[in-house]
Amino acid sequence: MAGRPRRGSAYITLEGARALQEELEHLWRVERPEVTRQVSDAAALGDRSENAEYIYGKKRLREIDRRLRYLQKRLDEVQVVHRQGPEPDGVYFGAWVDLEESDGGEQRVRIVGPDEIDPERGWISIDSPVARSLLGKRAGDEVRARTPEGERELTIAAVHYEPPEGSPGNSPERR
Repeated sequence: MAGRPRRGSAYITLEGARALQEELEHLWRVERPEVTRQVSDAAALGDRSENAEYIYGKKRLREIDRRLRYLQKRLDEVQVVHRQGPEPDGVYFGAWVDLEESDGGEQRVRIVGPDEIDPERGWISIDSPVARSLLGKRAGDEVRARTPEGERELTIAAVHYEPPEGSPGNSPERR
């Protein structure tokens, strides 16, 4: 991969790898054949230079093919992490971490690979400043994390490796 910029960490959770594989299979088995059929039907109508359906369909096929190439390459690159860290109360890849902020606010984040980031669910990249400040720490530790909003002081309230009870949006489906 010389000369190619790296896209963050190569780690991914099992759920994340499954989601990428499902997307690849859906694009390949469902969406691409349907768009190919639509392009073929539009091409049969005659003049392609002014046929919006044909032009749009060809553009959509290029987008699908680009995404398929990316997914195939990325799935070859990623390393699925199946286990929790060496310490059950330590923060490692895949952990759900309950945080208390210095202003009294609370939040729950999960440390995941860059392909799995989902702010609505609190899933943050292992490459993010917050995750890097948490890695290797334990429940009860205080950390400082530099964020776009400025430096934040956080206390690790709890660490989980199974979805904690009452966690919204912890299923692997993303959409």
